[in-house]
Amino acid sequence: MSLPSRAAMTSELKLHLESVQGKAISSIRVSQGEMTVLAGRDSIAKLLEFLRDDSQCRFETLVDLCACDYPTEPERFEVVYHMLSMRLNQRIRVKVRTDEATPVPSVAGVFPVANWYEREAFDMYGVIFSGHPDLRRILTDYGFEGYPLRKDFPLTGRVQVRYDEAQKRVINEPVRLVQEYRNFDFLSPWEGMQAVIPGDEKAGEAKK
Repeated sequence: MSLPSRAAMTSELKLHLESVQGKAISSIRVSQGEMTVLAGRDSIAKLLEFLRDDSQCRFETLVDLCACDYPTEPERFEVVYHMLSMRLNQRIRVKVRTDEATPVPSVAGVFPVANWYEREAFDMYGVIFSGHPDLRRILTDYGFEGYPLRKDFPLTGRVQVRYDEAQKRVINEPVRLVQEYRNFDFLSPWEGMQAVIPGDEKAGEAKK
């Protein structure tokens, strides 16, 4: 008896999700053998719980949770959940959309590993997760302003951190670009080197 192909398993899973979780799912797309599910924001926790526990899914591992920023769209943020079924050797990608003010339900109660993933998405993008047990920054420094991975975040940041000898402590202060313009000659170190290196005179003597 031959095992079903990956394409057949993906097609069967797609039909199963559409029939059982149709209300929680906006669309399902299969590309290059990978399934991407666009889910309703308020249904995400129950949907992930179903994907974890259902006998035809068994996506028991949350591999990653991240965010993407599309600032020109009304719901600029996309929260992406990558899940793995080791039992059935399948992967699935689940997405939800949200804006700067509307929270996404936390899934830390379904997958405890999501705790720090959601804190990272909050810290880097400002995505709010309702029901999170401890939603605070995880990568940036205390008192950091803004969200570094948003597309509209300035490349130089807004504040810089340095140790102040007079105050004997680390302080935050507005960024000051001391050197506004740099002139690059784009020469390699060998082409740009004009000084005479000690020992070069011996090479000249040897040619004579």
